[in-house]
Amino acid sequence: MCGIVGFLFSPRHCRTEPGPLLERMTSTLVARGPDDHGEWIDRSAGVALGHRRLSIVDLSPAGHQPMISQSGRYVLVFNGEIYNHKDIRKSLEEDGEAGHFSDPNDELSRRQRGWRGGSDTETLLAAIERWGVRQALGRCVGMFAFGLWDRQERTLTLARDRLGEKPLYYGHTNGMFVFASELKAFQTIPDFSPAINQTALWQYFYQRAIPAPYSIYDGIFKLEPGQLLTFGMKEPLASSEMATEYYWSLQTALNRDPFRGTPEDAVEELRNILTDAVRMQMMADVPVGAFLSGGIDSSTVVSLMQSVSSGNVQSYTIGFEEAGFNEAHHAKAVANCLGTDHHELTVTPSDALSVVPHLAEIWDEPFGDSSQIPTAILSRMTRQNVTVALSGDGGDELFCGYKRQQTAAAIERIPGKPLFGALLVAFNSPSAIMRLRALPVGRSPKAAANRLGALAEMFALDNPAHRYMAFSFRPDYWSSLLKEASHRHIGASRFPISDARDILTLVSAMDAVTYLPTDILTKVDRAAMAVSLETRLPLLDHRVVEFAFSLPSSYKVRNGQSKWPLRQILNSFVPNSIIDRPKMGFGVPVGTWLRGPLKAWASDLLFSRDVQDDFLNEKAIKRMWDDHQSGTWNYADHLWRVLMLRSWQACYGR
Repeated sequence: MCGIVGFLFSPRHCRTEPGPLLERMTSTLVARGPDDHGEWIDRSAGVALGHRRLSIVDLSPAGHQPMISQSGRYVLVFNGEIYNHKDIRKSLEEDGEAGHFSDPNDELSRRQRGWRGGSDTETLLAAIERWGVRQALGRCVGMFAFGLWDRQERTLTLARDRLGEKPLYYGHTNGMFVFASELKAFQTIPDFSPAINQTALWQYFYQRAIPAPYSIYDGIFKLEPGQLLTFGMKEPLASSEMATEYYWSLQTALNRDPFRGTPEDAVEELRNILTDAVRMQMMADVPVGAFLSGGIDSSTVVSLMQSVSSGNVQSYTIGFEEAGFNEAHHAKAVANCLGTDHHELTVTPSDALSVVPHLAEIWDEPFGDSSQIPTAILSRMTRQNVTVALSGDGGDELFCGYKRQQTAAAIERIPGKPLFGALLVAFNSPSAIMRLRALPVGRSPKAAANRLGALAEMFALDNPAHRYMAFSFRPDYWSSLLKEASHRHIGASRFPISDARDILTLVSAMDAVTYLPTDILTKVDRAAMAVSLETRLPLLDHRVVEFAFSLPSSYKVRNGQSKWPLRQILNSFVPNSIIDRPKMGFGVPVGTWLRGPLKAWASDLLFSRDVQDDFLNEKAIKRMWDDHQSGTWNYADHLWRVLMLRSWQACYGR
């Protein structure tokens, strides 16, 4: 895992010396790559590429980047892992790219047969030279983001992996075209002071994070998962040709023929694919471990790791003093059953307090999912012993693990939805809302009042995917935080899933292309890379993803159980009595902490006079804060979104 940066500049009109700028940009990513760094500049062409390396595969200098292809045509900066790169090497040798060698790990053998080293970066470069970018990526199993300069065609190609595990930002600023793994690299560019993107801000409050293609800054964008961007170098740079295309999409996978076997056949096929994915992702020249929460997904991954490992897997979990948030004892039970070398840490409020001041710098733009706190602490703990950690993220999206998915599917089966929506609109009148909220019988009527608006709006939509987004992210829930009452910016959301064989598949796919890359993968990547830990996600091997979405929904939710295929695999390793329990999620007691150890920090941020903006509803925020402190209502989620925005503003002077 690494950090990459680069920029294109006009050799005749460059206002900034490229060498020192490239060095400054690259140095901001030292946590992503503490082991090595490199810069490559072609002044005559106007190209600068920088790289920070976290050495995982081939620790020798032969893996140094930026890397130039054997012909000299291509220069690559690469972040990620190509898990099947040895298989690709064999295919290249069969195609005549290099001589056949019997031992890919033998350095002398590699050099004698045309390879400089054993890195997957060199393999990818050779594959691109031989087959072109699209075909090379079609053969790759992995996670990645890269920048590739073609010296012959004078083009820069940016690419991001299929599911969006690795980030890549790009845009125009200061007369240059720039790209980087993290936004903080752009902060070193002279006169970098773009305005806040208002659509991105609304999307932040809508989804608790900012989805691609937006970033918090006007003019800076995220490359989307499965996307290629090609920038043709011309003078002036502003008129250069830029084109984007998708080399992979989940919608294309959904359009393929469905699985025809029995449910038992599906379990066996999934076991084979997932075992291969786990075996591949354990490939490393450094210590490897795993996150273990004790839930279905992480327990399945760790079970398969232990089944293919010659030694005991290192597993890691954290717990909380508050019983309602503590899963550590479940993780320990799974670890004992599997025989892993298990490590556990109980998180205290003081642990959280030590992390919170650094969250804005770690995430680089507003990120409002409070589970970022335990993810950061777990990553820091894990990094003390290993450099790579496998995780079970993705199981809920692939195998219908979220309760909201099944609820949404049930709603879609309601006949006469337009009439039902009209009735909700009638009940959603101001007088009805006031009467419900005034009832002195506890929280239920108030909660119902809060939901009427969202349900009415949801049923007014004529697209199931849009209805699901409204149902999942509840615009009514947060819109009072902002001065502008309109939801017009939400319409800017891109929903790349338009069709599926049934509604449960549709809403699961929607989570896989929205919530997963925007929230979950962003959370895991930033938290882990802040401590130089590489995370790998076997469930997001694209072969697993494509197979999962080829299955009928009835195979995923079966006999009243979600994630049925994963449960069947896990039950061959761990007794059902250990894992058959309600889903908890990776939450933290933020509501309690905001009334206690985090209260002073939060109050200072929320009501600081040093931060002025024209988009937050200060009166609504004050009312929520007072109600939260008195215990009238738990506004932790509302307040955390505001706090993370304010924390980011304070960190970056916005």
